Amino acid sequence: MNLGILLLDLRLRRRTVIGTAIGTAVYLLLVVAVFPTFTHDTAFDDVIRSNPTAAAAFGINGSITSPEGWLGANMYSNFGPLLALLLTIGYGAATIAGQDADGTLGLLATLPVTRTRILIQKVMTLLTLAAVVPLVAYAVCLLGPRFELQPSWGPLVEASAALTLLAFDLGALALLVGAVTGSRGTALGVASATAAAAYLVSALAPAVPALRGVRWISPFTWAVGDNQLVHGLSVPELGALIAVGLVMVALCLPAMRRLDIH
Repeated sequence: MNLGILLLDLRLRRRTVIGTAIGTAVYLLLVVAVFPTFTHDTAFDDVIRSNPTAAAAFGINGSITSPEGWLGANMYSNFGPLLALLLTIGYGAATIAGQDADGTLGLLATLPVTRTRILIQKVMTLLTLAAVVPLVAYAVCLLGPRFELQPSWGPLVEASAALTLLAFDLGALALLVGAVTGSRGTALGVASATAAAAYLVSALAPAVPALRGVRWISPFTWAVGDNQLVHGLSVPELGALIAVGLVMVALCLPAMRRLDIH
């Protein structure tokens, strides 16, 4: 398969990708490096136990002074998803609706390639972008043993895969809304609002009884909100994350075919 469209889109976003990757690495390296300073300080755990609502808002599960709790509180439950979603939602909103507005999509449509193949390569690009933050984060975590931080490596791999799928799913939502409406702003707004609502439902449910019954509908719960760094990713959670992505892509196909490309 000719991957020219994939390579073009990655080239157009290379500065954002490189900047995000470097920022992720520097931030997480600092988090890992300071872990020995906090690992023996029980005061942090006491503060968390005394204020469970604030702890829940930051996605803190269990002891923050454990390797899994430290990585979850400082990366995988909050900043990791945020950085990954900045890449995927931004791309999802820009790659069809945005490129249609600036005329780039119209140029692609003149090539001897079907709209379905254009969409497939854009979906492949989205998946590549979704993997950037999880892969960089995992690579930095491999330095953890040098700083007394040794998480459970199996669950960490599964949590990294879950974060990739989460970022892909919400990026695919932006892609779908952009293909349906032709509006980059609408795609960006809908996907960002959905991500924010899903995060709040997942994070606050442990401390807010009214949200506990609906927590299971949040993709954040499936990916990073159920202590996956300790227990790993369950088969139902993995299936749900994959299913949402497949549904979004499937719905994009007819929307792409009907889009009035300028």
